[in-house]
Amino acid sequence: MTRTRTATRGSWRRSRWPGTRCGSNAAVYIAFGATLSIVVGQDGASRLGVGVTRFLSGSVFSMGLILVIIAGAERFTGNHLMAASRWTGRITTGEMLRNWSVVYIGNFAGSLLIVFLYVLSGLWRANGEAVGTAAVTLAAMKANLPFMEALIRGIGCNWLVCAAVWLALAAEDTMGKILGIYFPIMAFVTLGFEHSVANMFFIPLGILLKSQLAAPIAGLPDLSWEGFLVGNLLPVTVGNAIGGVVFVALPYWFVYIRGKKAESR
Repeated sequence: MTRTRTATRGSWRRSRWPGTRCGSNAAVYIAFGATLSIVVGQDGASRLGVGVTRFLSGSVFSMGLILVIIAGAERFTGNHLMAASRWTGRITTGEMLRNWSVVYIGNFAGSLLIVFLYVLSGLWRANGEAVGTAAVTLAAMKANLPFMEALIRGIGCNWLVCAAVWLALAAEDTMGKILGIYFPIMAFVTLGFEHSVANMFFIPLGILLKSQLAAPIAGLPDLSWEGFLVGNLLPVTVGNAIGGVVFVALPYWFVYIRGKKAESR
């Protein structure tokens, strides 16, 4: 029961600005993991095959959530577990929605910060701009997903992300937390699911880099801010909310909180 309360209450009593700062920190950590996954995966498919390359990219991407959980930060996706606290009356609907909104804004701000710093660093020029090319290609693919596909991929993603948070909170030591986070996060990246906070980094990075590459990429679908915000971020955000609230928070609330109350009567 203690673990359940920890997982679902989050930090909703914090003021707006600390929540925004913690959200920014989480996005920075996730963006570091996202950058690492691009670098590791940019030339692997031709050498190792698509499946192994996606597995390696997912493995290093998990560093982001490991830092979020262990170092402490707020991410929009994991905070959907707070819905269980709303159903038990520990927080109000307004407090829950305020937390989600403030953290979401903080996540977006932190992601854009790393996007600008990474573009200015010139590190995307590595390997003959292969890293930058991989970033633009990935962003274009994400921004042009059909709405329903993006939504479903968002559901699957946060189902696994919230499961990772739950496993991390169940662990009693740091190594246990790392392992609990690693497998679900590796799985969602390898499977190709969509994470709204990660996409706040991936797609803006591609948008800024597409005009910076020395050799334009032929045959790519349109990559624009409208495609990002409407075609990807909107459905993925909704999907993430459904995955976290309906498929993780709801069943665990029913089994561990509502079920315990029913047994005690």
